Amino acid sequence: MRKPTESAGPTQRQQRVAELVRHAIAEVLSRGDLQDPVLSRHVITVPEVRMSPDLKLATAYVMPLGGEDEQPVIEALERNRKVLRQEVARRVNLKFAPDLRFRRDETFDEAARIDRLLRSDKVQRDLGPDRDSGE
Repeated sequence: MRKPTESAGPTQRQQRVAELVRHAIAEVLSRGDLQDPVLSRHVITVPEVRMSPDLKLATAYVMPLGGEDEQPVIEALERNRKVLRQEVARRVNLKFAPDLRFRRDETFDEAARIDRLLRSDKVQRDLGPDRDSGE
């Protein structure tokens, strides 16, 4: 039997558990179950959670709506990590509740960077009408 390599990406089980954990965290945050003044002032999206291969660590990528106060929000999530972990354990049926860590979601920044590249003069020149006509 072949061992999966790190470059093979997450297993189906990792992806399934990550999605369950993502839903659990998002539900706790949307319901306002945490009594934290920073978190209560923000709508927080959780676009992705990645699980370690042993399913004992969940890295949640988060972004406050509008991208405001990112660092205070992540710090507040870290402060409330224990309560969030308990809530995830209650909602997701796993042998062990995963440790949680929170990171800023950078996919919006990456999308904006790609968009800027595609709109750059150099790329537009390469995509211009002369290229299609074969001249």
